[in-house]
Amino acid sequence: MKAIKFRPINANLIACILALIFILHTQMMAQTSLREAVQHDDFEIREEMVPMRDGVRLYTIILTPKNPAKPLPIIFERTPYDASRIVGDRPTSRLEVTLGNQFMGNDYVYVVQDIRGRFKSEGDFDMFRVPRGTFNKTETDETTDAWDAIDWLVKNVPSNGRVCVWGTSYPGWLTLAAMRNPHPALAAAVPFNPVVDVWKADDWFHWGAFRGSFAFSFIYEMETRTDSFTPYPYEIQDIYTWMLGLGAAGTGLGARLDDRHEMWYRLMESPSYGPYWREVAADRWFDSPPRLVPALHVHGLWDQEDIYGSLAVYAALERHDTANDLNFFVAGPWYHGQHFADGSSLGALNFDENTSKRFRQDVLARFLRRYLHGDAVEPPAPVTVFETGTNSWHSFDRWPPIDEQIRVYLQPDGGLSFTPPTSDVSFTEFVSDPAKPVPYEPRPNWGIEYSNPPSIAAWRRWLVEDQRFVDGRPDVVTWVSEPLSERLTVRGPVTAQLLAETTGTDADWVVKLIDVYPDDDPAFEMSGYQLMVSADIFRGRYREDYDVPKPITPDRVLDYMIPLPHVNHTFQPGHRLMVQVQSSWFPLYDRNPQTFVPSIMSAPGDAYKAQRHRVHHSLKYPSYLKLNMDNTNNLP
Repeated sequence: MKAIKFRPINANLIACILALIFILHTQMMAQTSLREAVQHDDFEIREEMVPMRDGVRLYTIILTPKNPAKPLPIIFERTPYDASRIVGDRPTSRLEVTLGNQFMGNDYVYVVQDIRGRFKSEGDFDMFRVPRGTFNKTETDETTDAWDAIDWLVKNVPSNGRVCVWGTSYPGWLTLAAMRNPHPALAAAVPFNPVVDVWKADDWFHWGAFRGSFAFSFIYEMETRTDSFTPYPYEIQDIYTWMLGLGAAGTGLGARLDDRHEMWYRLMESPSYGPYWREVAADRWFDSPPRLVPALHVHGLWDQEDIYGSLAVYAALERHDTANDLNFFVAGPWYHGQHFADGSSLGALNFDENTSKRFRQDVLARFLRRYLHGDAVEPPAPVTVFETGTNSWHSFDRWPPIDEQIRVYLQPDGGLSFTPPTSDVSFTEFVSDPAKPVPYEPRPNWGIEYSNPPSIAAWRRWLVEDQRFVDGRPDVVTWVSEPLSERLTVRGPVTAQLLAETTGTDADWVVKLIDVYPDDDPAFEMSGYQLMVSADIFRGRYREDYDVPKPITPDRVLDYMIPLPHVNHTFQPGHRLMVQVQSSWFPLYDRNPQTFVPSIMSAPGDAYKAQRHRVHHSLKYPSYLKLNMDNTNNLP
């Protein structure tokens, strides 16, 4: 039989074929409209591939109301989450129905753009693309892409020449990137719940403790395929059970990822703070802003994903707002993104009104009309914050509005008091066992799957779960005050000053400030409820230096300063203050082996050991929480 000879394929021919395929694909996409136009539409849809300075084109959707009475401003969102979702899943000819709660009126042009490398945009996707400089040697970043996109919009879309960039979470971070070197047409910005510092207390870490299950879920979904969302098919639906059997994050979760998941490898390489996370941290971009863009920073008091960022970037920009008329802050009683959902309740809590709708009508709408339309309307107050515990809104000139600090001391008898303990030696001890970690929410702990209603509902409410589900565990220690005789209102930051020791060489510390409802509450279902008002975790190896982990000296009392999220809360008469301390919050946060290893990401199985911890509350070693008290209220 005669052998068949194959001719080598010409490389130039391959390149031409690939180019032709790309051109045909682009033409097909242009010819296939996102949605068919109908006679009664009150808006028009336009799809464009907007060129960036390096030639990469970004898919952009433009929704324009028909027959506007005057030139309209542009509301612009840049997103990795599929721009085409702006048209919604409900067939309608009305822009108001299409946009839902993001509809701010028929006098705006609404624009959404896929960032480079996502869905229909060209280029390579780089999650949280670091600004040009040490870690980005290219000519582009999210700031240049935002500039180029705005420049194209004001030149190619009929408008009044004013653009507002807005977005929630990752798009909130992209909003801040646009503000970093703002285009002259950028007239306003609204970062909702933005990712700001992913090491300190946003997506990836909280003060060194790795949010392993969240990071794995998000990275797998986003980087497995860049043209779609790809949820991980969990072998066991209870993530607590699943992750407990995997060991360290790098060797366990990491074994299910590959070279496509670049962010995971960055996390494994950089478990400490360091220069890379500083470059990505958006609040560090505004030491000397070239121009202060009018900004409305929107924060959720129970944001389960990015509870740090809004306040950090507001504070960074507030230093430059000398007239206090360009930098605004709003906080509502919301989970992540609830400002665009129904804000009437969260978990078991009822707020007596739709707080999100009130915010959109009374604050957001006024902000947009003033800075995009130039209407002579009063701007919002510099600070507008919902007060939990009383279900009321309050306005302030700054945040935090008060500086009077009080200390709530842990007492030897398991009590809390506003006076220091007097005992010479006093501590409460417990054993923390990595084999039996404390869950962060009632089990089962499902994966974070937005298409699964029970799963996403549990994820959104976990910060307001009744903490009685762990109260009484031997590895959760508790201090509680007497019932309050008068209301106590606290506003602003909460700091835990923990004097503690361990038999190990590393440890995590979780501190929770809790409002305990009366056992016979007027709302019967809230009787005895333990509402977590503010809580966070701190990895002990970073006690001295966030950049350089160091072993803890065993059996030595050390001082841990643990920042907790800001609050605006009133403890009502008859309620009690409670503080809980524990050393794991699993599976949201990875387990600390409690013996020092260079990187917990690759800790061997024999490093995980039970250790005895002691929290001190004596005259020499007082542990306490530092709160900002509203001076219009008296101490009980």
